[in-house]
Amino acid sequence: MQSQDSISRDRTTPSVAEPRPGTPERARLRISAPAPSEQAVAALEGRRPIADPSERPRAEPKPPAKGPAPGRPGRATLFARKMLKTAATLLILALAVLAALVIWDSYVTAPWTRDGAVRAQVASIAPEVSGQITEVRVVDNQFVHQGDVLYVIDPFDFQVALDTAKAQLRQKAADLQVKTREADRRLHLSDLATTAEEQQQFTGAATQAQAAFDSAQQQVAQADINLKRTQVRSPVNGYVTNLLMRVGDYAHVGVTNISVIDADSYWIDGYFEETKMAHVCVGDRAEAVLMGYRDPIVGRVESVTRGISVSNAAPSTQGLPNVDPVYTWVLLAQRVPVRIRITDVPPGVPLVSGMTVTVTIRDAEVPESRSWRQRFVSLADRLSDIVRGGPEPSPGCIPRIGEVSGATVVLPTPRPAAPLNPEELNPGLAPGMNKTPRTH
Repeated sequence: MQSQDSISRDRTTPSVAEPRPGTPERARLRISAPAPSEQAVAALEGRRPIADPSERPRAEPKPPAKGPAPGRPGRATLFARKMLKTAATLLILALAVLAALVIWDSYVTAPWTRDGAVRAQVASIAPEVSGQITEVRVVDNQFVHQGDVLYVIDPFDFQVALDTAKAQLRQKAADLQVKTREADRRLHLSDLATTAEEQQQFTGAATQAQAAFDSAQQQVAQADINLKRTQVRSPVNGYVTNLLMRVGDYAHVGVTNISVIDADSYWIDGYFEETKMAHVCVGDRAEAVLMGYRDPIVGRVESVTRGISVSNAAPSTQGLPNVDPVYTWVLLAQRVPVRIRITDVPPGVPLVSGMTVTVTIRDAEVPESRSWRQRFVSLADRLSDIVRGGPEPSPGCIPRIGEVSGATVVLPTPRPAAPLNPEELNPGLAPGMNKTPRTH
């Protein structure tokens, strides 16, 4: 029999053994944690728990009817989604191809260019006589009309030359009158009063006097035109530009000292790449937009340049051709100048020679205000040209060489004055000298 002390010690001692010093906390918890039930172990392992024979068996649920499970799409929905994805992919691919064609047309074949410039004719005026400038009647950027005096050269020397030439002309006229009368008198005398040799001498003297008189007339005409040339006039309607001369400068013959921009000669040059020239035709409508302005300048294609410089044609050492090396896998398109005649300038848009413009060529038969349908048809035609490898060239698009003759401008030039009659210069110098002695 156990003693009472041992029994009480057994009652007070816990059933679980105390952990040894140094035992980890996880081991303590494992020892002190209760064992899981069989149902919990089965749930963790994914199997059914062993049925307790004391428990009543539960009725198993019936399998669901055949058909789409709730929350999961059916076959028709999956097929529709697949077809929609395929259609969207094809649509995106078609749009990408269309965008590539549009970009190719816009940057490679469409007839437009940013490389354009406003051009104008400039009259470079040089004096035809030399002298000191005594008067300047214009200022820089002033508008002048044709025939307006720009500046004046000292006319004193030329006035003296004109007066001298007129005096010599009167002298030659008097000599011609006298010798002509003498020759006429000798021709009307009988053989007893004169000889044939004397008649020939007087006739020859009269002929020489006539030649000297004609020469004196030309000298007067030259002196007169030189005096008029001391007033340098504008040959065109335009604007004086870059005026640098002043009163007191010396004007030399043939040396330009003033320039006038012809206001009636403005045009636009568009430098198109040769890949775009198939869409450029003479007579097509052109729109040119200046940098900094919104409204375009409207014009028509007037002509196409028939020649540009070729660097390979320049001779090099020993006269041999200088051929530049090129890369066969990349070729830069040459640019061809296209001349555009200006027909309409928006109000407020200045025309300044040298300004940069963006030029776009439109079809001649298409109206200025096109609808979206016409624009779409035009775009479709250009895209089809890309697919076919290029547009069909029009036979009457650009005239052949030699068919068009350019109009020329001719300035009026002075002409010599008509020959004068000596009697008009010296009337009544020798009265009665034209009568023969027989009539006295």
